Amino acid sequence: MTRRPLTAVVLLGGVLAVAIALVGLLVLAGRPGRPPGPAGAALDRLAPLVTLPPLPEPVMLAAAPPVALQIPAIGVRTRLVQLGITRQGTLQVPSSPSVAGWYTGSPRPGEIGSSIIAGHIDSYLGPGVFYRLRELHPGDRIYVRQADGRSAVFEVTAVHQYPKAQFPAAAVYGPVPDAELRLITCGGTFDSATRSYLSNIVVYGTEVSAMPMMPAMPAMPSTPAMPAMPSKTSMPAMPTDQRMP
Repeated sequence: MTRRPLTAVVLLGGVLAVAIALVGLLVLAGRPGRPPGPAGAALDRLAPLVTLPPLPEPVMLAAAPPVALQIPAIGVRTRLVQLGITRQGTLQVPSSPSVAGWYTGSPRPGEIGSSIIAGHIDSYLGPGVFYRLRELHPGDRIYVRQADGRSAVFEVTAVHQYPKAQFPAAAVYGPVPDAELRLITCGGTFDSATRSYLSNIVVYGTEVSAMPMMPAMPAMPSTPAMPAMPSKTSMPAMPTDQRMP
């Protein structure tokens, strides 16, 4: 009578051992496998809970104001004065023919847009700072030194002469997608009656690089300061939306 309960206990223990072993095999067999559910379910759980902000737009650093201009191909080396517009809506001219000026209503050289620098071709005493401007050719380099000591380097892309009555203000002063430069002076036929030239010379340039400083130029003979040009000398009219009231 005492052996039957013992036999039953042994048999029950064997059944439990087999069951535990089967459960263990199932658990071990399930560890290396993918979690249940669709294939993308696990990836969904890795998605961020909040939307990340967009990356900030790149910051365009403003160029320092221009203070000097150098054009080795025609021997120009001059400081730059600041120019505005007249009450008649035309671009101001430097008070001295021996210096050039940057129009402050245009972008600074090295910034996106058409930067304008103007100068006289001559005076009654002799050549002005831009007397040889028409001699520039595509590929010539123009250096504009900035107030922080750096220089914006431009390459001439075109040289044009326009009758003042047909001056293409939109093409010269208008917006462009990159950093460009416009050098402007008078040219063409001189009208003795009005004491002014009938055309304008415009040099177009595109920035090619920036450099720490201007290249060295051979020393040039000093010239006496020239008096201001006659009052009738004028630069081309600005676009209508840039004129003074």
